[in-house]
Amino acid sequence: MTDKTALILGATGGSGTAVAWALLARGWKIRALHRQPDDVRSQLPQATWFKGDALDSKAIVAAAEGASLIFHGVNPPGYKNWPKLVLPMLESTLAAARASGARIVLPGTIYNYGVGDGPLLSETTPQKPTTRKGAIRVELEERLRKASEKDGVKVLIVRAGDFFGAETKSSWFSQVMVKPGKPLRKLTYPGRASVGHAWAYLPDFAEAIAQLVAMESELGPFDCYHFRGYWFEPGVRIAEELRSVAGLPDLPIGSFPWWAIKALSPVVPFFREVSEISVFWKNSLCLDNTKLVARLGSEPQTPLPQALRDTLEGLGCLPVR
Repeated sequence: MTDKTALILGATGGSGTAVAWALLARGWKIRALHRQPDDVRSQLPQATWFKGDALDSKAIVAAAEGASLIFHGVNPPGYKNWPKLVLPMLESTLAAARASGARIVLPGTIYNYGVGDGPLLSETTPQKPTTRKGAIRVELEERLRKASEKDGVKVLIVRAGDFFGAETKSSWFSQVMVKPGKPLRKLTYPGRASVGHAWAYLPDFAEAIAQLVAMESELGPFDCYHFRGYWFEPGVRIAEELRSVAGLPDLPIGSFPWWAIKALSPVVPFFREVSEISVFWKNSLCLDNTKLVARLGSEPQTPLPQALRDTLEGLGCLPVR
């Protein structure tokens, strides 16, 4: 790839921040979009910031002019208004890709799948989502596929499990398992303790994307890869590993109050959205990274103790000694 300019949509979010840093390390020029860029410019001072939001197609088209990559890392905050916002956000990115010729990179999820699709999921596993979010994710990827086939838009999708890392701002790790800015007093594990669960360390995930886009000539016009990350089975082992890293072997590990979330979901829209995805914490779904390893030679993976320690330190959760 000759023109190494990338537009990061969602540059202040976890995946957007991580991908921006990974690309900067490889000599890319970074552009970013925000409704109030002056308020966030210091978070990524190396970027050229543009004013606008993910629904403003004209602003995104202007920001993407001359870019060869658009990272679509935007989602409605707090699971709000997914049906109304997710697809229009994508249409803005598609308009920019058509105008600039840039490849769209989408961080994918396991929501596309249903519990009967696993437990081991490859890129060719048929998708039979059992949640509304899953159906929206399938539609989102289908629109990308159609744009690739009809309009020649280049697409790269990299699917991963739940994110953790110092950059995580809105994730199960940073919003449920620990309390950012506070030393560990307890851990809360969201899933069924005995059921496996997939996690992706953001710097490793971002490095995989950076390596893939560096191989532009070897990518297909519509290409998809699965990032396995860390697979914990039983799933509660991530909490046990956190206790070890923090030097707190007796730290309590609590369970998530799914019963309360379900009871309140009819009257609290946010709880309704959260309750719907409880299925992914009660069933094992593991991503098969065979294709990714074949392409890159190996999947980027930081040693687990270092990844967990860096995450706790970055979130301000290590105990004071």
